[in-house]
Amino acid sequence: MDTTIEMLVEQAKEGDKDALEEVIRKIQDRIYGLAIRMLYYPADAEDATQEILVKIVTHLDSFRGESAFTSWIYRIASNHLLTTQKCHVENIVTTFANFEEIMDKELSESSPATTSEPEQSLVVQEIMISCTMGMLICLDRNLRIAYLLGAISGIKSDNASYILNITPAAFRKRLSRARTLLKDFMQKRCGLVNPDNPCRCHLYINQVVNTQGEDSKSLMFSGHPCLGRKETITPEQLQELKELQRIAVIFRSHPEYAAPESLVEKFRLFGEQQ
Repeated sequence: MDTTIEMLVEQAKEGDKDALEEVIRKIQDRIYGLAIRMLYYPADAEDATQEILVKIVTHLDSFRGESAFTSWIYRIASNHLLTTQKCHVENIVTTFANFEEIMDKELSESSPATTSEPEQSLVVQEIMISCTMGMLICLDRNLRIAYLLGAISGIKSDNASYILNITPAAFRKRLSRARTLLKDFMQKRCGLVNPDNPCRCHLYINQVVNTQGEDSKSLMFSGHPCLGRKETITPEQLQELKELQRIAVIFRSHPEYAAPESLVEKFRLFGEQQ
């Protein structure tokens, strides 16, 4: 995030509504990206993002510049996401063992793909993203947020420990535990990590098409509005990486999701009511 955000924050604290709107525009995608990876469903992420933005706006005067503004907003966002009530998917996917049972059931019901090649590519991406997002849900929230901040966002332990209000050593321990759990599960189950595994994204194509359709706009993740899409990494390229790198690259290959534009309009109305 560029340095002008600090100036905009100061202007917003002095009552400049245009500056406040610009601050929201600059931070909403970061917060939404964190929320959707924590909560899985876009609707849940949108609700959480709105609640987090309200907290940021109403506490903006308490920002004193003692940390980077991005660290400060991540601290508010992380605390909210750690303490908010369980989201819908957390009541369905509870542990890695539970997720494995769900995968086994779906794999047993799979059938050969009947869609055309262009649609298959989008649906396979949808399956890969939804499956790996489900793996994140298997981690408890403390481990999940540590993995998102450290392994996916690349935030160093000193900064991440400030965000989570724990010691750097405690953060590194959580990150290490999250990495180990994901590695153990994906080494055992995921064909992207271990080519010997029977689980392959393309085997689930018909199930996704039957439930979501093959129109890209109907796909929850691969059809989601985004700021940018990463280059697809091939299975051959993945196998050239060390195991932990391979797993992190799979998660980092997710699109950079764009927050719904409606959030800015909601905050424009929120500002008018203050």
